[in-house]
Amino acid sequence: MIRVTVLGSGTNVHPTRAAAGYLVQTDQTFLLDFGPRTLTNLIKSGVDRHQITHILFSHFHADHFADFIPFFFDAVIYCKYQGGKRPPLTLIGPRGTATLMRAMMTTFPSFNRAPFRVTIREVADRRFRIGDTRIQPATVRHAPRLHCVGYRIEYQHHVVTYSGDSLYCESLVKLCREANVAILDCSFPENQPGAGHLHAGECGRVAQEAGIGRLVLSHFYPIAEQYDVRAQAGSYFSGKVRMAKDLLRLTS
Repeated sequence: MIRVTVLGSGTNVHPTRAAAGYLVQTDQTFLLDFGPRTLTNLIKSGVDRHQITHILFSHFHADHFADFIPFFFDAVIYCKYQGGKRPPLTLIGPRGTATLMRAMMTTFPSFNRAPFRVTIREVADRRFRIGDTRIQPATVRHAPRLHCVGYRIEYQHHVVTYSGDSLYCESLVKLCREANVAILDCSFPENQPGAGHLHAGECGRVAQEAGIGRLVLSHFYPIAEQYDVRAQAGSYFSGKVRMAKDLLRLTS
């Protein structure tokens, strides 16, 4: 079984939802993205943040990684001055991850002297493992000149996929193929589409073409909640559609 806790189902500018972030629990406990206000929800989830060993980023727009900064600073303080210990931390993301992370490590005070090992790894389309959990990244289309990936998580014959931010593209459909649960970027309603993101109808189309079990709509801009995006997605997808909310717990 794969357990997912939604740490953030909105965007930078959403008045009631944290931005993108998800806690994943298999034989490992790791994060998918780490947007603004998701650190607070991680603490509320009851999981020990100091035992997080891997963070997977889809891309580096601020609404997907900004809370990594207070998280990392907190980890340094915890280990240096509060007598705490934590395991090594691995940061995984698309092309550009190493450049950005190393710049932060050398720019922010105390970051370059973390009392625990930090590993930075860039991925594109090659599968890798964390423990017994298999992870397939896939390049998706979001913004020009910015490498973005979605992730397919496989554990004990269960599959959860996460689109990150994406337009409709064949690589996303392939990534979601026959997943038990797909968490998709539903930034906009079908009748008010926006640049660089799926709208609700396209979420339903991806789900139907991929033959997934359950569709979870997430990453809402405020305009998405002015319309019935669940029904819009459901007009294309014959399976179950659910609206994400902060601290929602999902199982595959």
